[in-house]
Amino acid sequence: MSSVTRKGYKGTGPGAITPDGCAVELYARLSAGSEPDVIAGAVPAGARILELGSGVGRVTHPLVERGFTVTAVDESAEMLEHVRGARTVLSPIERLDLGETFDVVMLGSFLVHAGDPDVRRGLLATCRRHVAADGCVLIQREGAGWHTDLPRERVDPSGYTARIVSATPAGDGVNSVLAEYLFPDVTWTQTFLSRPLTDAAFDEALAEAGLKVDRYLTDDRTWVRAVAAA
Repeated sequence: MSSVTRKGYKGTGPGAITPDGCAVELYARLSAGSEPDVIAGAVPAGARILELGSGVGRVTHPLVERGFTVTAVDESAEMLEHVRGARTVLSPIERLDLGETFDVVMLGSFLVHAGDPDVRRGLLATCRRHVAADGCVLIQREGAGWHTDLPRERVDPSGYTARIVSATPAGDGVNSVLAEYLFPDVTWTQTFLSRPLTDAAFDEALAEAGLKVDRYLTDDRTWVRAVAAA
């Protein structure tokens, strides 16, 4: 794993910053929200889960508490130091090859919208390579209007505000997105590249990796269950 920041990605605020601009101390404060419930409702009890881009274990820990066996993958050693109760693997997702398969592969954090199409292909190829024949891949997509209905913010019940400030065209169908996380005592920002995907483009990207949509898991269509294509 390289500590060199990925081009087009940066973060500000106290503590270590990962190659994609995430602040480790920030993610250690963020709540898991409804994501563990969405995931648990879509997969068999006790499933073996490969979580790609686990970060500090924000979602990992609730899944472990629910009885799932989780392998947490991240390219940041500083992030993985916070993970408890799960096997950890330090690796860029797009280059991961564990030589084993899992009941469930998770690709959250909107990673499927990677600005570089080669990175996106690598991410989805990793999903396909590691999912069991009768398993599933859970993917988190951006919601409708994610790049146009701005600025917008959400106040978390725990007391912080998450704000998407802007999405500025950066060429080749990619936007540079600025996010702010405001706590009573500190503020972090993250700038990252994101490629909007229509349903047709998303389906095409899955098909290229040998996957297809099985069903959407949330009313806003931000979580999708995919399976291996025939």
